[in-house]
Amino acid sequence: MSLFHAVAFVDHQSAHLLQFAPDERVEQHVHEQLKFTRQHHSGVRTEHEFFGAVCDAFDGIAEVLVVGGHTSVADFQRYVEKHRPQTMPRIAGYEVVDHPTDNQLVALARIFFVKHDRMVGTRVPT
Repeated sequence: MSLFHAVAFVDHQSAHLLQFAPDERVEQHVHEQLKFTRQHHSGVRTEHEFFGAVCDAFDGIAEVLVVGGHTSVADFQRYVEKHRPQTMPRIAGYEVVDHPTDNQLVALARIFFVKHDRMVGTRVPT
């Protein structure tokens, strides 16, 4: 069975991607890789590489709901619009949430996609 919908909880250090169907769920995690430099003597944030890896994780998924804190969702949305416009058609929407459980994420996404699919005229089971 093809997993058509997914929800991704994104913050600045990690992303939790849940693909789901009525009777199946698949999880994937993406973590930021810190790079250390002598010049700064600290971890240098590789936000673009991390957000790029999150976009790569969306490959093969038709529709993704991106959720997370206000800042991380806004930063991710700006990154996608500027650097990964080919990923934009896969992202069905963005919502701000506060660390839900996996079951809460899937429930939120199911409600979102029922409304979204009605608006765009898609008849795909969630």
